[in-house]
Amino acid sequence: MARRPAPKWVRVGATAVAVVAVAEVAAWILRPRDVIEPVQVEEGSYFASAELERAHDYRSTQRLLTVGGLLAEGAVLVLLVAGRPRWARRALERAGERPVLGGAATAAGLVVAVELGALPFAIAAHERAVEVGLSTQSLGEWGADAVKATVVSAVIAAAAGTAALALLRRFGGRWWIPGSAVFVGLAVTMIWVAPVLLAPLFNKFDRLEQGQARSDVLELADKAGVDVGEVYRVDASRQTTGLNAYVSGLGSTKRVVLYDNLLQALDRGQRRSVIAHELSHAENQDVPRGLLWLALVTPLALLLVSQLASAFSAREPRELGRPASLPALALALALVSFGVGALGNRLSREVEERADTRALELTNDPQALIRLQREITLRNIGDPDPPALYRLVFGTHPSTVVRIGAALAWERGERP
Repeated sequence: MARRPAPKWVRVGATAVAVVAVAEVAAWILRPRDVIEPVQVEEGSYFASAELERAHDYRSTQRLLTVGGLLAEGAVLVLLVAGRPRWARRALERAGERPVLGGAATAAGLVVAVELGALPFAIAAHERAVEVGLSTQSLGEWGADAVKATVVSAVIAAAAGTAALALLRRFGGRWWIPGSAVFVGLAVTMIWVAPVLLAPLFNKFDRLEQGQARSDVLELADKAGVDVGEVYRVDASRQTTGLNAYVSGLGSTKRVVLYDNLLQALDRGQRRSVIAHELSHAENQDVPRGLLWLALVTPLALLLVSQLASAFSAREPRELGRPASLPALALALALVSFGVGALGNRLSREVEERADTRALELTNDPQALIRLQREITLRNIGDPDPPALYRLVFGTHPSTVVRIGAALAWERGERP
């Protein structure tokens, strides 16, 4: 007697458990081991009560706006999956008459629709950032950047949506197998081209000129044995008073980027701590590490997307290769991406902790790291110790109190 297949939602649940297991195992394998154990720190020991009250008031509302925006995006997709409004359902049906162009237009339209759904929350968050002096952009300037970002996302979605529908039509329920290679390949390509094609759409990048900051970069890079690629100054001050630095790109596009206001606001010890931290990312190949984690998780994650989309649309996976199925695929992808992203954030936090440890090794200046964390937190109006649940789900970096605790542990002679 033939065995009956497991009910659809049982398969979804089993795959979801498998995704979590693979993500956790992959994170455990890839996590850095040479991380200093921070000592316990109270935020009130490094920040005045007025500073903490300002940060808590600002960030608590911003967190609510972030969650509200995500829920609004989800609500838009749920309505479209349910066939509402009617004109949208009719448009999806007409798109099926020309699968390639219709799929591209539908995918791009979905990006615009979810952005519009979240727009009130994004505007409110921007206006609050202006009120506290964090954003330096007018609403019009901010809106122009938002439109450019939406256009870029829509173009990428059009290509990805068209590819997904083609794979579904060609491979049916097994589309996620070749789809995993396409997805990871797209991620690698985007990271490679973003610094030279996408980032310049929003900011001006100049090679860091000769001076103390560049000399420190070269000295620390030589000490770490790192091929730093190139170091750029970005005109972030046209958008924010906040401070930041980052590593981006792959291969020939690899670079360290420093905010112009960071270079102006920090003393030399603080700047060296920032530079050493970013050099650690280059030294330890943290961008490829993240891509490897993504490659390990993607196959089962896309299988889960396929199963969820099938459940949402009441269609079998082999029947999803039409533009009308894209809202269900987008909703499934959004849910899975959110969950997988939360799991990946733990690896990200550990990688950032290792970068702090390496910065201490290169500079041996824990007080500079403490001053840096305090200055960045104040300038960014950050919460030194955010709520645990929010930190668990959204936190890509350790909290300020954890980072100060690591510097104190180093100062006491503790080592990884």
